[in-house]
Amino acid sequence: MLDDMDPCEPVSGSKEVGALAHLYRAEVYRAAVWRERLDQTSSWAVVSTGIGLSIAFATKEASPFPIVLVGLLCSVFLLLEARRYRFFYVWRFRARMLEMLFFVPILRGEGATIAIDRGSPLSDDYEDPQHRISIFRSIARRLRRVYGWIFFILGVSYFAKIAIHPGDVTSWSEYVFRAHIGPLPGWFSLLLGFIFHASWISIALIGWLRDSHDRT
Repeated sequence: MLDDMDPCEPVSGSKEVGALAHLYRAEVYRAAVWRERLDQTSSWAVVSTGIGLSIAFATKEASPFPIVLVGLLCSVFLLLEARRYRFFYVWRFRARMLEMLFFVPILRGEGATIAIDRGSPLSDDYEDPQHRISIFRSIARRLRRVYGWIFFILGVSYFAKIAIHPGDVTSWSEYVFRAHIGPLPGWFSLLLGFIFHASWISIALIGWLRDSHDRT
């Protein structure tokens, strides 16, 4: 039985140490590559936001609809970036485990060894690779760190555009009328906007609560 087996010998020796050092470099490189991909997606979202706001505020007669389109486009970027973040987190997890299991003992003067007893979280991950974070929490994290601020700016810009162009609104009914998008009445457009912003705020908060309670 597995429980009756003697524990495996710890990883040690110059060959093993050299192999682990090269493995660590590879995992850090992979994490850096996927981190650059995350930055690329964020850059696309920021540039798209700037273009949309420039078009919407170019003239008093310009429609606020480009702001809505940019919000939808940034939502697509968010989903794409959340997927990339999940892959980034795989390499980040492996590099972090090597640091904790290998480099921390060296820095403490305990020697370059990894104690093994029928496997470790790192060896198990190489045998059975899996994502270390759910897509929901990945979306929530990217919202808190990047896209929440973008959506906030888009929301404020949309309401400001309606309020000041082509002139300052004088009543709530006028504001609702200006908010119409084509055949969609103003009240319906504002309701959709409220649901959209309430949704991403809720996702960000729920994800934050889960992260704060789960430290595995």
